[in-house]
Amino acid sequence: MIRSRYSSKLHMTDVGRMDFRVVPTDIDVLGHMNNGVYFSIMDLGRIDLMIRAGAWKALRAKGWYPVMANETMSFRKSLDLWKKYTLETRLVGYDGKAVYVEQRFVVDGEIYASAMTRARFLKSTGGTVPVAELAQLLGADAATHEPPAWVSAWAAQVALPTTREPAPSTWD
Repeated sequence: MIRSRYSSKLHMTDVGRMDFRVVPTDIDVLGHMNNGVYFSIMDLGRIDLMIRAGAWKALRAKGWYPVMANETMSFRKSLDLWKKYTLETRLVGYDGKAVYVEQRFVVDGEIYASAMTRARFLKSTGGTVPVAELAQLLGADAATHEPPAWVSAWAAQVALPTTREPAPSTWD
């Protein structure tokens, strides 16, 4: 977060980039970056983009914060110990309930892994932040920045019932 505050400013629709290196605590028993570590690093990329775009400060002032609703990852090549890579993060769009962000792990311009994420924003006082209010706070037009059709289809396919509905664990 400190590094982000001193990095160049971005707009929420810009691609944020952060450079990293795979360190020993990132690797699994096979000697490459553990799949769970990718998701932890992605958190840093999303926070970095929000800080550099000025959104983080505005969100914190309102008592709003993001939570992940869905994440999916595709792996192409392994990130091995000491490998340098860049995490690229960009806002893909909004729908009525969520914000979609794509993130890529890139080495020398080549995609090693790519992820799509869907986040909701919650209020510290309870409840969710309507995307229209979020977009207004960020100075964005959510209506003109819809996610691609495949992203909307993905979100519908992976959705779980709301917390007010039953979600029994049955294996049919």
